[in-house]
Amino acid sequence: MKKINALTKALFILVVLGLTFASCSNEESVDATQQEQDTTEVAKASEIDEIEAVLGDVIIDAYEGQESDDLGRSAQQSGLPDCVTITVVFQQNYRQITVDFGTDGCMVHGHLLKGQIVFTYERDPEAQQVMIDYSLIDFYFDAKNVIGSKTILKQLSNANGNPQFTHTLDLTVIWPNGAQASREGVKIREWVEGFGSGIWSDNVFEITGNWSTTFVNGNTHTYEVVIPLRREVICFYFVSGSIDIQRTNFGGTFDYGTGSCDNQATFTFNNGNVVNVILN
Repeated sequence: MKKINALTKALFILVVLGLTFASCSNEESVDATQQEQDTTEVAKASEIDEIEAVLGDVIIDAYEGQESDDLGRSAQQSGLPDCVTITVVFQQNYRQITVDFGTDGCMVHGHLLKGQIVFTYERDPEAQQVMIDYSLIDFYFDAKNVIGSKTILKQLSNANGNPQFTHTLDLTVIWPNGAQASREGVKIREWVEGFGSGIWSDNVFEITGNWSTTFVNGNTHTYEVVIPLRREVICFYFVSGSIDIQRTNFGGTFDYGTGSCDNQATFTFNNGNVVNVILN
């Protein structure tokens, strides 16, 4: 989650810089009201990034833990705290798993989660793919009401021989002040290192995909991963990869570099201007 927070802060900087470049060019100036709206939407889109990432982490964590129990093998270290209650319903090969955060909430990855995530799947140890379907019940993420469903297709082995999770997103988020936005798209998480070791710290993931965020006023922000985002869990930041970002008044490519664990990144605007970004 710290990586996502860093990207959020960087995008705030980029919005201001992008609007500055626009005002210095021959393009039509963006007024203060529009700037404020863009900045607000950037923040809310980034909050949805955090929500869907935590949802995916929780479901995969609970799923892997249950499969380890069913197969009688040592489980991967869980990232879920003791305040989370997990209930499993067994019906032959059918599994229904309820992840309950309680009505008072539970802190997970630095966020207060309330309500339940319920997911189901048909287990088949011989199958190469497993479809996990989930729904949210009275679910809140840091006081934001999250509504919707999501499917996660787990492939035991992709073309590279690695486990892979394909997330199909369909979420609506309602903020306490009544603001609302929806998220649709696909994120693919390939587990490239550390699978099966039982040690969390050696895990490395590569993330690809494309997604969009649509607000009630009709504004849509789109994202597409150009070079896979490499997440080494021992590093505070993504160590490499790039995302094409197109927003209301500007667009360009956000790049994390080529493999160093540092806080250096760049943003190249559509007009070719390059800005160095320090991630905090």
